[in-house]
Amino acid sequence: MVRRHLWWLGPLAGAAVAGAVVAAVSLGGGSSPKTAPKTSHAHLQPAAAALAFQHAITAVVHELSPSVVQIQTPQGLGSGVVFDTNGDIVTNNHVVGASGPFTVTAGAHSYGASLVGRFPPDDLAVVRVSGRHLTPAAFADSSALQVGDFAIAIGNPLGLRSSVTDGIVSAFRQGVSEGNGVALPLMIQTSAAINPGNSGGALADLEGRVIGIPTLAATDPELGGAAAPGIGFAIPSNLVKDIATQIIRFGHVTDSHRAYLGVEIGDTNGLGVYIQSVTAGGPAGKAGLVVGDVIRSVNGHQTLTVDDLTSIVSELKPGTTVALSIVTQRGSHKTVHLTLGTFPGS
Repeated sequence: MVRRHLWWLGPLAGAAVAGAVVAAVSLGGGSSPKTAPKTSHAHLQPAAAALAFQHAITAVVHELSPSVVQIQTPQGLGSGVVFDTNGDIVTNNHVVGASGPFTVTAGAHSYGASLVGRFPPDDLAVVRVSGRHLTPAAFADSSALQVGDFAIAIGNPLGLRSSVTDGIVSAFRQGVSEGNGVALPLMIQTSAAINPGNSGGALADLEGRVIGIPTLAATDPELGGAAAPGIGFAIPSNLVKDIATQIIRFGHVTDSHRAYLGVEIGDTNGLGVYIQSVTAGGPAGKAGLVVGDVIRSVNGHQTLTVDDLTSIVSELKPGTTVALSIVTQRGSHKTVHLTLGTFPGS
């Protein structure tokens, strides 16, 4: 999600003009030839397989683009995917932002939309355009994906509508942190370019089916936080379908499938995760944790920050018993064993 900044078009246009001037000057010197130069009429004959591959990509773009919309909010813009024939559109929670109004642009038309519901832990939300005929996308079974599968990203990066990039499924990653206390349990890593504004759009296979929702682009701290080319992340389509269906059916998530400690937490400048409150009757409360305790590790994995803890817990399943290393308010150390519950949803 990003506000529309197109400053970078200026330098590129300037470079193109400058290049054209240099070319004109370099071609202007010397005497004119007496005869017209000959041009080649030869052309390449691409292999049938290469042409078929190209046609497959263009077919995906033609088929799926009408289902990928732009979502505008007072905070900025992003993308969304039409989920069903009722006008429900699934996108990232960070795309819808703190509040509406929401404007959805599909093709040449823009419509007002309402928020159906959101689930911040998985960074997913659903908005609805009522009374309009939008084209829903087909969703694939993301559990069948393999590293090396071709992937096509369609979205609205930097407000450039219906932009297309391609790549492959590079890897599958667990516990990917967004850096804001949100950790996603499983992500598709892709080499297809994911830029601001692609969030909430479609990552598709060669059959034109959505395999994921692009959500994150990796950044390189050594480059001042600039995006690292060729490393993007998408929420798998199976999780998207599950959470979106619950939001549409109930207005909220009833079964998150997520592990749950039952605490509210905060950072301590890298010294551990501070427990700010404990939910009565929750896993942490039953295990004897209290406000002021600091969680230093889970199953031997350090949890020096909130992002560390949420990433580790996001990889675990409800019902799993874990060992927490705790520092109490008095500075004593202890190990607490507790059984993770199920996050109650939203």
